[in-house]
Amino acid sequence: MGKTFVDKGLDKTISIFNMFYRSAPDNNNWAVVSGISEVLEMIQGFGSKPESFFRKFLPGDNYRDFCRMLESVTFTGDVYAMEEGQIVFPRQPVITVVAPLLQAQILETPMLCIMNHQMAVATKASRVTRSTTKPVSEFGSRRAHGPWAALHGAKAAYIAGCVSTSNILATTGFDIPSTGTMAHSYVTAFGCSIRSEYKAFDAYIKSHMGEGLILLVDTYDTLKSGIKNAIAAFRANNIDDSYRPFYGIRLDSGDLAYLSRKCRELLDREGLNNCVIFASNALDEYLISDLERQNAAIDSYGVGDAIATSKHNPCFGNVYKMVQIGDSPVLKLSEDKAKVINPGFQVTYRIYQDNENKADVTCLRGDRLEKALSGGKDIILRDEYDQTRKTSFSEGTYTAERLQHKFIENGKRIRPETTQQEKRDRYLNELSRMNPTERRIINPHYHKVDISDDLYDLKMKIIYTIKEELSHV
Repeated sequence: MGKTFVDKGLDKTISIFNMFYRSAPDNNNWAVVSGISEVLEMIQGFGSKPESFFRKFLPGDNYRDFCRMLESVTFTGDVYAMEEGQIVFPRQPVITVVAPLLQAQILETPMLCIMNHQMAVATKASRVTRSTTKPVSEFGSRRAHGPWAALHGAKAAYIAGCVSTSNILATTGFDIPSTGTMAHSYVTAFGCSIRSEYKAFDAYIKSHMGEGLILLVDTYDTLKSGIKNAIAAFRANNIDDSYRPFYGIRLDSGDLAYLSRKCRELLDREGLNNCVIFASNALDEYLISDLERQNAAIDSYGVGDAIATSKHNPCFGNVYKMVQIGDSPVLKLSEDKAKVINPGFQVTYRIYQDNENKADVTCLRGDRLEKALSGGKDIILRDEYDQTRKTSFSEGTYTAERLQHKFIENGKRIRPETTQQEKRDRYLNELSRMNPTERRIINPHYHKVDISDDLYDLKMKIIYTIKEELSHV
């Protein structure tokens, strides 16, 4: 495509592309933004490869001049995006690229690779962490689809609510808390007997005194040996409720609800009331919700592949579509209404009343509704698919926040990086402002998401024009 753009003199024509998704996974109503930082880093890497690099996959003589030109291509356009940690609804622009056509088109595959991975993980982590009020740690590196996926998946999971990760590189790269517990191989390294299990626990406590102590109690038999050896080891080393930072046990198999309650009884009977019970074993939001309904005595969860691979829906649906070329808005038409995109240079506003997220609306930049929103004036939102359904907001009764911000201008980054903690805080703040019915794991209430009248009219005008032409073919 790029070569043809160059051959036809289109490569320098200013184009506008939107990256967005059409529907969220797991019948969710929304998704969590993650990956913007890596996309910006990728964009700023333009122009770093020599001609010989491009000749490896474009070897023909007719590509020689094109490859020589690619060597000098740098990104000179603008990039607008939502902040990481933001909650985003279907068809809203997560990233908007305004740039010469060749530059903008080249971004499609790497951008979607980054964003589809991280938004899949972040959105799944959101679902898992919303299934309980207890802390959830991301434990999925060994099941992730490669080292890069493990590292950036840990980041996405943390942004979307996990309290920590087992990936220690995420600590060095993103300053995310890392945590972990012993493996079964640690226990069996001391021998294969009930007595050796106690020795393993005793040695671990002595080796890690002053740190968090979590003993894995299901190597042989949780109730007959594991919990009893754990209690004995704690007692022998004077570990009690005064110990800091924390101490506890981990359950990794069996009936977690039953075993956790039985272990809690034994621990409390020994006066170890502050001993935490940590649970793992192929958990996801549905299993955790069920454990909570059964009143499991679990204080914290470790979730691996369900988050790291977004197990039930591993492929997120972000797409990257042109919405304007030169001064002409464009769209892709489809018999499937959900696949008809919104044309033109867009911006999304979120409307709050009494600190609750009431509605989202995407406008054409500078259209009548955006001007009214910017000034806090009376506004009316109409349902795109049922124009008789209207919602009004009166002047002085609402606030409106713009969701897309300019990150790159004329090829240079102008918006500073924020910490992972700030991104996580943004997600938690946005989540707290959503209606509880929209936060449900199963059958959530759908949020009001509209487009402005001017965007609707433009969309219908283009569709009508194309339909008219098709009727005469």
